[in-house]
Amino acid sequence: MTLDQLIKIMPNARSKAGIFLPALNAAMAEFGINTPARQASFLAQLAHESGQLVYVRELWGPTPSQLRYERDFVAAWPPKVRTDRNQLPFDLGNAQAGDGSRFRGRGLIQVTGRSNYAACGKALGLDLLAQPALLEQTVNACRSAGWFWQSRGLNALADAGDQVVVTRRVNGGTNGLAERLAYFKTAQRVLA
Repeated sequence: MTLDQLIKIMPNARSKAGIFLPALNAAMAEFGINTPARQASFLAQLAHESGQLVYVRELWGPTPSQLRYERDFVAAWPPKVRTDRNQLPFDLGNAQAGDGSRFRGRGLIQVTGRSNYAACGKALGLDLLAQPALLEQTVNACRSAGWFWQSRGLNALADAGDQVVVTRRVNGGTNGLAERLAYFKTAQRVLA
């Protein structure tokens, strides 16, 4: 991928595109994101998750959704809410108070939660449990996205062209689907 192509896919990334381009290309090569279909899908998801390469760390409110990252979330809610599966905490392996904030989304695909940090760190040879902010560094932000992509079997889904399922695997739902699809269509055109 060239700098011009990246800027056409993510025009708001203009100031950061040159910084991320070498690391993005290296991560795509390392993790088998090596066809136009895979790259278009990958870049579309990254464009949405990172705000076009602007955010490598999730903004922290905490929002009601982010509160679900915390281990003690369920105990703090009334019994009726605790029985609603839609209100249960995300299964992120967060075991200690403060893990939700400590292991908030980082990297270009927003790796989130103690268990994902541990798995990502093991795969990339980084001690992310001790130093979660390592995922904010350019190379690690890109490699963690590639690791996540490969570890979730997203190359096969990209090959099949199923952007809805790709989005569900990345996001856990379909948040921002219209924007992701728009990025995907742009990336397909640019990378063709």
